[in-house]
Amino acid sequence: MKTLGIGDKVPNFTTKDQDGKRISLSDYKGKKLIVFFYPKANTPGCTEEACNLKDNYKALQEEGYELLGVSADSEKEQKKFKDKFAFPFPLLADEDKTVISIFGVWGPKKFMGKEYEGIHRMTYVIDEKGVVKKVIDKVKTKDHAAQLLG
Repeated sequence: MKTLGIGDKVPNFTTKDQDGKRISLSDYKGKKLIVFFYPKANTPGCTEEACNLKDNYKALQEEGYELLGVSADSEKEQKKFKDKFAFPFPLLADEDKTVISIFGVWGPKKFMGKEYEGIHRMTYVIDEKGVVKKVIDKVKTKDHAAQLLG
């Protein structure tokens, strides 16, 4: 699994959010952006992580950040997830794994002794010029905002 690293320029991408609206990296040019990848909408760890970011959204915005959540879930699943928890940020429905592949977060995983392919829970902080400034590969789902603000 070859992921983007600190100093890498993120290639532009376009995919749809939970409402079918097209979202591109270029929409965030000139802004600081946090892109967080999670395995599956409405699962316990992903809910903890996204809710922690929602609870600290104002503090993240005060630091100048915009947020995008990304998983391979459908628009319908992402919409249910966003509506259920009233997330103030878009959730990208990356079903064809375009964004997931660009960042390199798809790869082998293990769960209860079984190996499978899936999304690795990772977060990227991208500067105003589209360059990766920070990578968090050991996300603390219940305290993720502190990892970003610290």
